[in-house]
Amino acid sequence: MDEWLETPSRRKRARALGIPFEGTPGNYNAITDVPGVEVGYCTIIEGGGQRVVGEGPVRTGVTAILPRGRDQAAIPVFAANFRLNGNGELTGSHWIDEAGRFDSPVALTNTHAVGRVHSAVIRWMIRTTGMAGQWALPVVGETYDGYLNDINGFHVTEHHALEALDSAAVGAVDEGSVGGGTGMICYGFKGGSGTASRQVSFGGETFTVGAFVQANFGHLSQLTIAGVPVGKLLEKRRVSEQEAAKQREESGSIIVVLGTDAPLLPHQLDRLARRIALGVGRSGSIAGHGSGDIFLAFSTANPSAHDSSEVLASAGFIPIDRMNPMFDAVIQSVDEAVLNALVANESMTGADDHVIEALPHDEVRDILESHGRLVDV
Repeated sequence: MDEWLETPSRRKRARALGIPFEGTPGNYNAITDVPGVEVGYCTIIEGGGQRVVGEGPVRTGVTAILPRGRDQAAIPVFAANFRLNGNGELTGSHWIDEAGRFDSPVALTNTHAVGRVHSAVIRWMIRTTGMAGQWALPVVGETYDGYLNDINGFHVTEHHALEALDSAAVGAVDEGSVGGGTGMICYGFKGGSGTASRQVSFGGETFTVGAFVQANFGHLSQLTIAGVPVGKLLEKRRVSEQEAAKQREESGSIIVVLGTDAPLLPHQLDRLARRIALGVGRSGSIAGHGSGDIFLAFSTANPSAHDSSEVLASAGFIPIDRMNPMFDAVIQSVDEAVLNALVANESMTGADDHVIEALPHDEVRDILESHGRLVDV
């Protein structure tokens, strides 16, 4: 399908390079294949040259993910989160641990913009759902974009976050340097936003697992694609030993949001959230000391289980010993989402004229072909 090979803005996705993947994606190979899930962006790219705090250059943005879409935004979803390495932030996570659910959009941005985006999500919820006199604990995650972006200039405003929330829609999703992923770096190349999905059958029904990543992690030497040490081979071609050693001292982060329409309870979603780490690890991450590797999983099934009535609630769920296909789907979709974030990108020049190159498509193809790991597109 064309949507598996290109983004809406006509950027190549990982499958377009002939990278082999397991499993069957949904229609868009995106988190929006989960019925009802909507994604929106606000991308801020302004200025160039030397960094002047408060003026720029600006390379940042906001991503919004609405688990049940705008029309059902007030209905909670069962959820769980997992911290692989904790040098990062996901607001609302304590309540998710306590209650096994959340009831707001998920927003992603840069590290120093969490507060403003958090306030904007509350404002959006008040406007959209009519909540009056009620409290809210928005779910906002972050990764650091200060190498390319004037992060201490606080360029993300509530207006930008509201723009991302208001633009959220179903369908194909752009990837690369968009939304909260605009200024991110992954395995030494331009990183950012990526997504993928997998279909899972159980009991005569087909369910979808969809992953969305904000990828800002890893060193070039770690990059692994389809089991091939692509990063080490590229490093030999492109980077001096001194520069390679410098890169290995740096760390980054990744936020992963995983959605599904499969009926799962919070303790089962906790199991999915933990498997996200295996998907991130497929491309080479070790979740380094300075990295924030924080994962969120939610299910849009069982909406009536969240009714606050005076009668017993009920919820269906997949039997606990039949979850292995779900684990496969998580790992496969997260791995592909990370590679989509890398492939669907262009080189970027940011603050202080820092340049981060895009993943070299032709070189990656050559390496995979030499290892017998290239498939026909």
